[in-house]
Order: sequence, then structure tokens, then C-alpha cells
Amino acid sequence: MQVRGDEYAEFAAARAGHLYRSACLLTAGDTYLAEDLVQETLGRLYVRWGRVARVGNPAAYAQTVLTRTFLAHQRRRSSTERAMDVLPDRPDAGAGDASLRLTLLEALARLPAKDRAVVVLRYWEDRSIEETADVLNASSAAVRTRCVRALARMRELLGEDLGEYVTP
Repeated sequence: MQVRGDEYAEFAAARAGHLYRSACLLTAGDTYLAEDLVQETLGRLYVRWGRVARVGNPAAYAQTVLTRTFLAHQRRRSSTERAMDVLPDRPDAGAGDASLRLTLLEALARLPAKDRAVVVLRYWEDRSIEETADVLNASSAAVRTRCVRALARMRELLGEDLGEYVTP
């Protein structure tokens, strides 16, 4: 039993940072919600660690649990919580990379939850269409369609303004 706990603690310490970064992208920069999602994900993994440890890739399993936890949270959002169109904090005018990140996070925040999950899994996590479909419990065709529509929506949201954030 102690060995199982040690293995889990080692895994959690190694993957927590990566899970947190992915959760921040899924939540479009809501760091508090990202922390909650990671904590819930790690809790679910601990309960099933005996089975998870035998899986060929526990890191991918953890990412799947995180994504599904995020989507479940989006479905059960409390009526007292309100999504914001604009992030409250603005960076300095001289912070080019920070401006780009905030602009991309704002665009991600405007996407529906499943579209955001597809973009994060495909382009941040660099997962294949089949892996993304497996995580989302969808067909490969549905993932491809959702991906094309999500990217088109992001291009629409970002417009021509994206060029001002990129320095050659």
C-alpha cells in the first residue's frame, strides 16, 4: 500500500505542472478553476491508481481525466457564475508576448467548451485526431469538423489584429 502511495506521489509531482498548464488553457486563463480541476483530476487518479498505474500511458490517462472533468464542470456551471468577455487585467504596452498570450486566451474563452477542448488537445497537447476523439468520446469526423470550426471562429475573433502582437 505504501509503494502505491509513493508511486502516485511521484507521478503527481511530475505531472501536476503540465496538467495545470493544460487546465489554464482549457479554462481560458482562470487559474483558480484550473487549480480546482487539477486537484479534482489528481484525486480521481489517486482513487483508481492501482488500475491507472497498469495503463501503458498514465500521463495520457490523466490528461483525459482532466479534459473530461473540465467538460463536466462546464455542463454543471452554477447559475451564480458569470463568464466575462474581457480579462480584467491588461499587460504593459511593452509586453509583446504577454499581449499575445492574453489575446489568445481571450479568443479561447469565447469558444464553446468542446471547441476549446479540441483546440487545446490538438494544438497544445499535440494529440492526433483519433486520440482527441477518444478523450472527447466523439468520432474522428466530429473532431475534424469541430476543429475546423473552432479555428475558423478563433480567426474571426482574432481578425487582423493578431499581426500587431507578432514580432519578426
